Amino acid sequence: MFRPRSSSSAVLLLWLLLATAAMGAWAADAGRFAIRTVFTHIEGGVIYLNADVDYELSEIAREALTSGVELTIEIQIEVVRDRRLWLDRDVASLLQRYQLSYQPLSERFIVRNLNSGDQMSFAELPAALEHLGRVRNLPLIDDALLRPGKRYEIRMRAMLDTRDLAGPLRLISFFWGDWRLESEWFEWPLQI
Repeated sequence: MFRPRSSSSAVLLLWLLLATAAMGAWAADAGRFAIRTVFTHIEGGVIYLNADVDYELSEIAREALTSGVELTIEIQIEVVRDRRLWLDRDVASLLQRYQLSYQPLSERFIVRNLNSGDQMSFAELPAALEHLGRVRNLPLIDDALLRPGKRYEIRMRAMLDTRDLAGPLRLISFFWGDWRLESEWFEWPLQI
């Protein structure tokens, strides 16, 4: 067994081990989710949402996906009434959920909309993530539910939902930062 000769050797050895571990963690692909653009439009009395989201899975999430683990991605959207002297009032909230899976026999990535049941398959993961990141004409709220002259704001974020992972993997994801993939809240005023 290796035993350092002095305490300075032990400190140097410990420092080298920590530096090596830190470099390995730094070099690992952590992934990220980011909302790039968002806009809304009104058609037939309904406010629709369009957004572009960049999804980059961490290396550990990609490995799990190609090993058969289904990943659930959520888009959380809130419509709030902006009140100056009080807390903002939630007017509506929407949770759009997608499941991303890999089928090894066909070598296809499947994107399933868990709200509607629609699904599409893709030969490559980047194409599946690009499709997942294009949110088009998502009905958000009926404009009759909004009071004219009041200020409203929309908030949106995308996240990897680790609650749907199998028990042991869910526990690991709680402690391992590479599983915590979520965008910042993207906020913008709603023009009525």
